[in-house]
Amino acid sequence: MPLASQWERLLKNQGAWVGSFTQMSSAGEIQDDTPTEVTLVAQDGGNNMRQEIRKWPSGKPTQETVLEYRSLGRGVLFCEDGAFSQGSIQWSPVSEFGAELGLIHGHERLRLALVFPRQASLGSLTLIREHLKDARPSLRSPLSVDQLLGTWIGQATTVYPDYQPETVVSSRLVLMAPAPDTLTQTLSLAPGPTLESQGQRVGGMIQFSQGRQPVTVLLLPSGASVTFPTAIVPGYPFFLELGWLITPTLRQRLIRSYDERGSWVGLTQVVEEKVAAVG
Repeated sequence: MPLASQWERLLKNQGAWVGSFTQMSSAGEIQDDTPTEVTLVAQDGGNNMRQEIRKWPSGKPTQETVLEYRSLGRGVLFCEDGAFSQGSIQWSPVSEFGAELGLIHGHERLRLALVFPRQASLGSLTLIREHLKDARPSLRSPLSVDQLLGTWIGQATTVYPDYQPETVVSSRLVLMAPAPDTLTQTLSLAPGPTLESQGQRVGGMIQFSQGRQPVTVLLLPSGASVTFPTAIVPGYPFFLELGWLITPTLRQRLIRSYDERGSWVGLTQVVEEKVAAVG
């Protein structure tokens, strides 16, 4: 993927995006919600990006930040439709680690920032829900397990930090609930292996404790979900994932993957449709 094409994908995020930054605990509990406006404007014939960020925290003065840049950092990649991720390119147990994942659909964006503050487990996260200033946002309920149950067919496209050619594979995800507090997941990638796992519902989260790298899934407001290591285990691959149930039968996922050395190796966007519901 040439650098020029990456810049063109950034330009698909232009506009004035209004919404809020919702700060949450690692368990998904809302701690604060701040109205925001983020404006992205291309200048100099599209060669320069100006980003203006305004926040209106309760009881405090307006916060304004202006950024201008002509190139992209090593830790950022964009997908064809403008979805993106930026963040740490290397995990270390002695350094702060984190990433932002952003999905875009029509006049709406969903972003999520995760921070691991010099520890193996998640410290905090920020859910960012935005829509273009002149558009009306869709109303979506908080995500539930029942909304996810069924068979999802889609396509997974991966872009790489070293700009090697993108890869595209077909995906099939089957989610079932054989018992009230149990969830089974079967993921097939063609060509590729079929992966099976079983999780336990614990309040508003799902814990997948099998394998050497346990994973936590939080179900969030506005059809969002986030998946992350329960505690990063050195020497094993891991990933960070943002999910977005856009309609009852359309879902997007964005996955930032790290290898066993803790190095960032790819960004995968999955667009999938529900073709069968459970029962």
